Amino acid sequence: MATGEQQHRPHLFPQDTRSVEGYTAKSSGGGDKVVVQAKNRQQHAGALRAQLAQVDVAQQQRVAEQQEAGVQSAIGIQVEFESEQGVAMAAASLARDHRGIELMNVRQQGTQILATVFVPQGKLDHFEKLITEYVDHKTDKNGNPRDHQTLVDAISALRVATFDSLWTDEAAALPADDAQAIWWEAWLPLGAHAERTLADFRTVANMAGLRVSDRVLHFPERMVAQVHGTKSQLLQSSLVLNMIAELRRAKTTAEFFANLPLDEQAAWQGDLQRRLQPGPGGNAYVTLLDTGVNHGHPLLAPFVADEDRHAVEPDWGPDDDNGHGSELAGLALMGDLTAALAEDAPLLVPHRLESVKVLRFPGDNEGESFGAITAEAVARVEITEAERRRVFAMAVSSTDGRDRGRPSSWSAQVDKLACDYEGQGATRRLFVLCAGNTNDNDAWAAYPHSLSTSSVHDPGQAWNALTVGAYSDLTTISAHAPAYRAIAGAGGLSPYTTTSATWQAGWPFKPDIVMEGGNVAIEPSGFTSSMDSLSLLTTGHQPHERLFTLSWATSAATALAAGMCARIAAAYPGFWPETIRGLMVHSARWTQPMLDAYTPGGVRNQNTMRQLLRHCGYGVPSLERVLYSARNSLTMIVQDEIQPYYKDDGSVKTREMHLHDLPWPIDVLQDLGDLPVTLRVTLSYFIEPNPGERGGIDKYAYQSHALRFAVRRPLETEAAFRGRINAQAAAEEQGLPGGGGADPGWTIGERLRTRGSLLSDSWTGTAAQLANRGQLAIFPAMGWWRNRPSHNRFDRAARYSLLISIEAPTAEQDLYALVAQQIAVAAEVPVEVRIP
Repeated sequence: MATGEQQHRPHLFPQDTRSVEGYTAKSSGGGDKVVVQAKNRQQHAGALRAQLAQVDVAQQQRVAEQQEAGVQSAIGIQVEFESEQGVAMAAASLARDHRGIELMNVRQQGTQILATVFVPQGKLDHFEKLITEYVDHKTDKNGNPRDHQTLVDAISALRVATFDSLWTDEAAALPADDAQAIWWEAWLPLGAHAERTLADFRTVANMAGLRVSDRVLHFPERMVAQVHGTKSQLLQSSLVLNMIAELRRAKTTAEFFANLPLDEQAAWQGDLQRRLQPGPGGNAYVTLLDTGVNHGHPLLAPFVADEDRHAVEPDWGPDDDNGHGSELAGLALMGDLTAALAEDAPLLVPHRLESVKVLRFPGDNEGESFGAITAEAVARVEITEAERRRVFAMAVSSTDGRDRGRPSSWSAQVDKLACDYEGQGATRRLFVLCAGNTNDNDAWAAYPHSLSTSSVHDPGQAWNALTVGAYSDLTTISAHAPAYRAIAGAGGLSPYTTTSATWQAGWPFKPDIVMEGGNVAIEPSGFTSSMDSLSLLTTGHQPHERLFTLSWATSAATALAAGMCARIAAAYPGFWPETIRGLMVHSARWTQPMLDAYTPGGVRNQNTMRQLLRHCGYGVPSLERVLYSARNSLTMIVQDEIQPYYKDDGSVKTREMHLHDLPWPIDVLQDLGDLPVTLRVTLSYFIEPNPGERGGIDKYAYQSHALRFAVRRPLETEAAFRGRINAQAAAEEQGLPGGGGADPGWTIGERLRTRGSLLSDSWTGTAAQLANRGQLAIFPAMGWWRNRPSHNRFDRAARYSLLISIEAPTAEQDLYALVAQQIAVAAEVPVEVRIP
């Protein structure tokens, strides 16, 4: 097993190279079940009878305990049946409902089937009879076998059920410490007398020191009650376990905490406050442009100084009367508090927060330019503290998506503030913007088709910004609304989100990423509703009334993304805004439901990949991947600049390309041969905007310049690679598609990935094929710096960040160490790292 040291390594910073992040191909898996072999019936029956006798002794003891406790339900014992390896045991045949023998659960463990069956007092003779008929080769009156041979031969063993026999959740959901108290889901057999069963369950749970929730869900064959206590308490109470059909870890939702009385919220808040660990003197800030922040909340106070709260209009005051800003502040600092409160671990917060109030209520600032207001907000904080490393978070957008990708004055102003080319590029800024929300009930009811028509709102089309949409893993429905179901399945796009599916082909793919934004519920008649249990938990703006409140949609997703960006800035103080934005995309992955929705049947071509990118961007970022490399999943990062153009004999031409020789472990990769590996390349740069609708003519291009990347192919010589890239640059200079033939193995492909100022793609092949891919080129393409020479921009340099990852999870060699050694020989690491 890999140690934390092997998995938590700082990224690598070779000079004159880029970083790539890996993509793991899925294993096809599969394999047919092995047919059970006929057994020696006498021997097999003897073994099963001996095990059944042990169960009988245990049942007599269990029944005596039940009678002493005065319970009237579930008088009997639970028995676990284990199949032979690779055999599909007919578990349903173990039950006999008319005799009260009920199948509790069926689980798969490797290639074995495990079935737990409740057997009432006095009914074990059913299995004795079954074994006898098996030994005697019993037949019916027509001579047909009635000996249960298929079922009995499939049984490897039987025994008294244990805690493990009832656990049907993921193993990782179990607390590491048996003494840790959590909420459990106890799934109880409904039975003929549900009220009696529930009353008896409460009795034995109380005897064990467990607390049972008041509200219970009822389904056709099960009741589900939440139970608070430790695994140790459950293990010590055979009476409790005997009444449970299956156990899972309860899914704690925001509803639980949001609906608590203020005094109980205060207790939870106090526990979290004790576990908060502010980072040591970092200079990374989330700068929230919203409705203000009330820093009197005890969870916000350590991270928001009074002097760091501003307003674009000083007479407004910095306080948050609306609530939106204070809600996002909590998410940007601590994430979804549902998870933070339910856990018992320290919570490190390495960044701080400052706020600029840009509006007071919906519809505020009528007649004002939001582009100008945004610029004013930036100026307010930078005049006060110029040296801070800021992530500007703005979850404020227009109320519609009518721009459909076309730059607006607001989005262009965001692009201008981000690049700051007018100020000679001295200050670059990272903006994290919301994609905008779909709040229409009809659209929710039409999910997922409505996602294709709900367009990203202004200024979310800004090229230089990180635009955030929403997906959701929240599907737990409130006990108050059993008729409802979550509209989006776990891992699917949130009904709240918007997309760029209706945009013209040339505009960037937006959103760039998606983060948790909550879900929406729907009932059979089609009525839709937001729901507490499908929302995120955060800090309330009136802590004297409610410490916790709810948040959702792309506003919540934007705050989470901004917090992740600030954590990168705190860990790597030398990273440019372009690099942080690139890492967010570089670390992102599509969930399986996203792939199923937009690449049906696993078909990946230009049409399906375009739909995937237009709806989901590059997927869901991973904090683990943005902060760390690992033993066999390493990320190299290069921050560099290039001069795209120059003037020669009165005309402006492309000037240069960069060819990077990466510190590649060529010999090791060749020795690994056919081992599957993944290469990921992300190129992030900021353009200077030139807005205006002029029919998409290249001469009036919106972007100042365009950059492209290309990777040397497995059978390509260096000379052939240089020739191909130069030819492609020449073709792009004339507005033609690049040539050079296909390069199989790329997920998105050379043509499709050239949208906007953020390019990312992954290649999957063998280690031997990757060995020759250790060269990467950066070269310029079209832009108005070249095509509009009267503006005298042709001699400007442009920064870029290149990220390259190699992932070879099954390799025995420590690829990270090999690459790090080569880098150390070339130069010292140029970027300061503060990985906790």
